[in-house]
Amino acid sequence: MGWIREPIVVVLGHVDHGKTSLLDKMRGTVVARREAGGITQHIGASHFPLDAVLETCRRLLGEVKVQLKVPGLLFIDTPGHQVFANLRKRGGSIADMAVLVVDVMQGVQEQTVESIQLLRARKTPFVVALNKIDMIQGWKPVEGAPFKDSINNQAPRVRELLETRLYSVVGQLANLGFQSDLYTRITNFAKTLAIVPVSAKTGEGVADLLLVILGLAQAYMSKQLEAREDGAEGAVLEVVEEVGLGATVNAVISDGMLRVDDRVAVLGREGPMVVKVRALLMPKPLDEMRDPRDRFKLVEEVRASAGVKIAGEGLDKVVPGSPLYTVSSEEKLAAVFEKLRSEVEEFVLSTDKTGVIVKADTLGTLEALVNYLRDKGVPIRAADIGDVSKRDVMESSAVRLKDEFLGVILAFNIDVPKELEAEAASRGVRIFRGEVLFRLVDDYLEWVAKTREERARASFERLVKPAKVKVLEGFVFRRSNPAIFGVEILSGQLTPHVSLMNSSGRVVGVVTQIQNMGRPVASASVGEKVAVSMREPVIGRHIKEGETLYVAVPEGDARLLLSTFQDMLGEDTKAALKEIVEIKRRTNPLWAM
Repeated sequence: MGWIREPIVVVLGHVDHGKTSLLDKMRGTVVARREAGGITQHIGASHFPLDAVLETCRRLLGEVKVQLKVPGLLFIDTPGHQVFANLRKRGGSIADMAVLVVDVMQGVQEQTVESIQLLRARKTPFVVALNKIDMIQGWKPVEGAPFKDSINNQAPRVRELLETRLYSVVGQLANLGFQSDLYTRITNFAKTLAIVPVSAKTGEGVADLLLVILGLAQAYMSKQLEAREDGAEGAVLEVVEEVGLGATVNAVISDGMLRVDDRVAVLGREGPMVVKVRALLMPKPLDEMRDPRDRFKLVEEVRASAGVKIAGEGLDKVVPGSPLYTVSSEEKLAAVFEKLRSEVEEFVLSTDKTGVIVKADTLGTLEALVNYLRDKGVPIRAADIGDVSKRDVMESSAVRLKDEFLGVILAFNIDVPKELEAEAASRGVRIFRGEVLFRLVDDYLEWVAKTREERARASFERLVKPAKVKVLEGFVFRRSNPAIFGVEILSGQLTPHVSLMNSSGRVVGVVTQIQNMGRPVASASVGEKVAVSMREPVIGRHIKEGETLYVAVPEGDARLLLSTFQDMLGEDTKAALKEIVEIKRRTNPLWAM
């Protein structure tokens, strides 16, 4: 018979929006109810027992009538994208829920969007903690109060300010595809994203947030919170060197029970591997931490949901973000190894195809990057964990010969040795580095778009553009050698050094200079009347007053203008091009096809 485990809750959001402060305030609030059960420290997580959470929420609940089966909440202590990315399992996350922290004064920011992209990719439900309500002008704090009591204490103008900021966030979330509202107005939490106003500084709304999380877990997650007793599953958050212990892993156990002497299968840098659990360690309570060399207490077993430090041989080879499974027999080992391989083969890859090279610090962040690149349609040649190597540079250099926009390296949160940076630069290989997950990809895509646009603009500028002009009657200043006469620009833009043709398609000469009010100019646009000089024609013989002339666009240029650069032409220029094409196709039906 199994048990109902605690929902695993992670906290995400933009930098400085108060993720850590909110966690600290929630911990402090629950610890203050120590007589009701206190708080248990875990590695990388904090366990909030049900009775302590209920005591915190008592002002909101009165006496709880509903029988709650959820035994409490397990909050991941270290907020942020990378930690959440490592809480991975195939097709999702071992985090059951998330709290997305949004600053009420700043709204949705870049890393908020990034958090939402990760949550959506991992199919993780979340609630929005609208933090820093105490910063609203005129706000009168009510320390630790539920939101309803707190808002009732505010002046009407202050309530209006909160409503304005709340609905600004509602609009921003709508643009990202989410229907949301203040949690007290929601009737269907399955369809509408709950927004809970809070203050990490004063504790206002913290009880509401805890209650919403508890309620959603109770209502929608009872099946997935059923833990089993045969074996354990989890994920490696990070690999940490500990004095006296060597390399250890900090892991979150999301199902089952892990015991000392169990064998666990994890992903190592060389592939799947098995490690025997030599010791399981938990932090001592804060008031017992007399000696920093003796920070942990040994336990014989941990059961889901829990954060735990695992000691054993060979853990320095484990990849952060790796799934973790106990292996009870040799027969099951092959199946578990195959499961590990299949879980990572989609994004730890090496191919011969033309594509970018992706390197990341952990399995979770690599998976997020690879999936995001695939969503954006970017082909990948290789994706792996670890620092950029000479082989990566050489492979990118080879790809660059076929496609310079794909001959690049995307490096997330890892080092690039200076000598390799120099090697890459000498081969023309660009290395994009970043510590903000999706921004790294977006920076690369922006570079591609900008560079392509600059190249297209440069190519476009080199082309001869269409124009149509009318020879003005009574404005012939010189009939030949050179002919100088007035024209009006009917469409397009006339520039020097282009050939002009008549309506029969016959070239009459080259424009050597354009003058406006007696001064040479670089171009003349629609509606302008200017004087042009041409060496070849004789006015009256080759060109008639009142005649319409066209720029003789070379066939290759016309073909490119029709196929590639049509969108860069103005409507009047397109019309001139159409007329020029019609004239040329009278004698050559396939002209510029």
